[in-house]
Amino acid sequence: MSNAFVVPLRRRRDLEDLGWDSRQIARALKAGQLIAVRRGVFARASELQDLKIEEQVVLRARSYGAVATSRPIFAGRTAAALHGLPLLADDGRLHVCSPENRPSAASDVVRHRGELSTDDITEINGIACTSLVRTVADVARWESRESAVSAADAGLRAIAWTPSNTYDLDRAATFRASAIDALDVSPRGRRRGRHALEFADGRAQRPGESISRIRLDELGFASPSLQVAVDGPRGETYWLDFGLDEANAWGEFDGKVKYRELADTSGRSSREVVEAEKRREDWIRGTTGRAVVRWGWEHISDAAALGRRLAAFGVRPGPRP
Repeated sequence: MSNAFVVPLRRRRDLEDLGWDSRQIARALKAGQLIAVRRGVFARASELQDLKIEEQVVLRARSYGAVATSRPIFAGRTAAALHGLPLLADDGRLHVCSPENRPSAASDVVRHRGELSTDDITEINGIACTSLVRTVADVARWESRESAVSAADAGLRAIAWTPSNTYDLDRAATFRASAIDALDVSPRGRRRGRHALEFADGRAQRPGESISRIRLDELGFASPSLQVAVDGPRGETYWLDFGLDEANAWGEFDGKVKYRELADTSGRSSREVVEAEKRREDWIRGTTGRAVVRWGWEHISDAAALGRRLAAFGVRPGPRP
């Protein structure tokens, strides 16, 4: 469960029931000990530390749901955050789906007009939002290619990636077809959404890998192999993010989170993780005869940046058929 779901939210009357008066509330707000998540909805500042972008959105959605006159059905990027899909940025707004063609009374709430069937609506920890399929479809229609593919990749992974580290192609195909069908609710962004959904692949583990695939496509590379297994020296399996087969190379996206997660799960220091990664890379390079190229967020800002990084290692796309 997201940390944002367990952060206690309190209305003014809740604080008053706990013995707070208006002066105490004002002092706590001024001192930064109490945060007004929404007008009349508060949380302790200490409980909001280290929340990810997605968790901040979830917290705002909860606060809006606490004061809304009618129960909102969250959609688009807000629903994506509720489902645990990645967001590349926070636009500071909450997105809801409503059949009513009228603006929201709240300046930070965007109403998207559209009919929802029963299957289009789900509930996550007491909050109503669009289903995973409808959410992925809406994000594909409404958002940038980078955001759309990142969300679709994560949605497919949630459905089709199994605990045994295998990818269920049939389940992925069924989910993709359902999301493409969901695009028919509106002509808006349908063509763009279809392209994003057809490009999506749940074997991508993180948004950085999703965006890397977009940049490789923009550079003219053939679709890379994803999460390729290479046998290690002691029977272990080494997984590589990208197999750039046409260039006889491997690609690895290295975000800071990746090394932090490796350190946390293995109980090793960051230095030990980096040293182990170097040994791993040496083994892969030596046994496969392929170059290993690493890149980070600074290299996927656009296709040209990644192209320069790859070219520095002699890695270029092959001729198109």
